[in-house]
Amino acid sequence: MHVLVTGAAGMIGQKLVRRIVGEPHIFGQAVSRLTVHDIVRPQAPETTGFAVETIAGDLADAADASKTIAGRPDLVFHLAAVVSGEAEADFEKGYAANFDGTRNLLEAIRTAGDEYQPRFVFSSSIAVFGAPFPRQIPDDFFCTPLTSYGTQKAAGELLLSDYTRRGILDGIGIRLPTICVRPGAPNKAASGFFSNIIREPLAGKEAVLPVDASVRHWFASPRSAVGFLVHGATLDTERVGPRRNLTMPGVSATVAEQIEALRAVGGDEAVALIRRERDPQIERMVDGWARDFAPERALSLGFTSDRSFEEIVRVHVDDELGGEIGPPT
Repeated sequence: MHVLVTGAAGMIGQKLVRRIVGEPHIFGQAVSRLTVHDIVRPQAPETTGFAVETIAGDLADAADASKTIAGRPDLVFHLAAVVSGEAEADFEKGYAANFDGTRNLLEAIRTAGDEYQPRFVFSSSIAVFGAPFPRQIPDDFFCTPLTSYGTQKAAGELLLSDYTRRGILDGIGIRLPTICVRPGAPNKAASGFFSNIIREPLAGKEAVLPVDASVRHWFASPRSAVGFLVHGATLDTERVGPRRNLTMPGVSATVAEQIEALRAVGGDEAVALIRRERDPQIERMVDGWARDFAPERALSLGFTSDRSFEEIVRVHVDDELGGEIGPPT
């Protein structure tokens, strides 16, 4: 099996590649070739039992998309995107990366040959939904995104469904919750503070909380995100039917509940490192974000997630901190 991962230099992309390398039979047959692609050349895994090709390029260029798909991968994970805050700040960049890049990749598959029909796993987002919301958002709630990022992801979902309907590929869209706790340095995602207020205090650093503690949102750990993608790649899509885009399970938690989970894992000293500094612009953005879901379709199809926000924090400690809390000694 030949697997392609776009956005492979990103956090989720790197974790997915490590999972593939560590479990080369994870898709039910042996991985024989892996292609990793990003705007910057992804780092190739050090040890694999199969061939690995690294590609640096921009999928907003149709020629680059054709080059990326030239090896006719059997399984495509399309993770390449710019994040929410960056897509909102730079209108042209957001549409080039998140819409044009997706369309070009789909078109490259369409023109690669009549007998070519890969499984295509698209990384979408709960940003496709916009307020006003019911208490819990059901699977049949309509998509009315209120950000450019959400609009770009919603457009990608429609393309995925149509290219699947036409028999060009076998697609499934994975609407990710906000991924928390994200490792590494803060990024340009508008939701980044949800991770910052956990990650930084656990490392002995101060973090700024720009919203009220009553704010509620929908979360999953990076470990769960990779699990969603892998399950989407192996799922019998006959069970999914024509509605190919699925809202993933997650944990609905308030910022106050996040902080209490941090206290349970890191103690009062960690919580004391959170500095409250309200930001009206961020508060206005957050006010239009989804708070809770009833993802019955995904659950019925076997997708699973973290059970509590405390579990999400402990996943971060295990996966990123080696089980150790606090700054290096």
